[in-house]
Amino acid sequence: MEQKTIRIGTRDSELALWQAHTVEKQLNDLGYATEIVAVKSTGDLILDVPLYELGITGIFTKTLDVAMLRGEVDIAVHSMKDVPTALPKGIVQAAVLERANVDDILVHKGNPDFYANAAIIATGSLRRQAQWLNRYPHHTVTYLRGNVNTRLKKLEESGWNGAVFAKAGLERINLLPHNHITLDWMIPAPAQGAMVVVAMENDSFCREALAKLNHKPTEVATHIERQFLKKLEGGCTAPIGALVSSIDDEIRFEGVLLSIDGKQKLHIEKVISADGDTDNLGNLCAEELLQNGGAELMAEIRNQLNK
Repeated sequence: MEQKTIRIGTRDSELALWQAHTVEKQLNDLGYATEIVAVKSTGDLILDVPLYELGITGIFTKTLDVAMLRGEVDIAVHSMKDVPTALPKGIVQAAVLERANVDDILVHKGNPDFYANAAIIATGSLRRQAQWLNRYPHHTVTYLRGNVNTRLKKLEESGWNGAVFAKAGLERINLLPHNHITLDWMIPAPAQGAMVVVAMENDSFCREALAKLNHKPTEVATHIERQFLKKLEGGCTAPIGALVSSIDDEIRFEGVLLSIDGKQKLHIEKVISADGDTDNLGNLCAEELLQNGGAELMAEIRNQLNK
């Protein structure tokens, strides 16, 4: 077998490095030689502007895409929810690792009794903001960006009541505080809790190695969720949630699209047999939502974001 050292590209945050080391260990266990190459992404450098205002999809993945296309790294590891639904020409999805926890959680200041009162909740995500305001219209949602460690510190130093995080991210780097509540009513981002590894399309050595790490059930679930997202948004950031769960021989899909202020909410749920048309399920659900008010709502969101 041709042997080369696989250069693993990653962002340099603690969570991103944890993800890269996880992939490295799995490749090393299979006998592959690896090296980790950490880079700072534009998304990590510009922290004072909301992501959707930067107008770039894939701001966390762009720097690594460029490094791959230049031949500086061979593969890149990402939180799958950060990856645009259309990959750059020449780059392909090579493995989806087994999914971790999909839940969003609220980290609070030790007093979770603020729900009935006026409260300030922090998040940098339009999806979390819209779902929170839909449920608690009397609350204020404030803007929060940065890596996990930065966001926890900002919450601690602020007058906010709480901030919303993905549980998987905090668990992975052992930062999950006791004072948190699982938001089981909040539909996660498409592919939340999953890690994806991308490679160059023409690099058969790396693609073959990564195929051994692929977790098929997670690949199927994230494919459906991301297909739903792609069909709905067409490259625009919007408050969209999607989750696939498998129970016995059935696949259950739940999707949501909201207005940015949370006042409008379109929801869809479908259950199909696991051997049914899973390949096209995301498209079908998105199509149904678009026909039932989704097209108008997406036009409204684009209008607001482009102002």
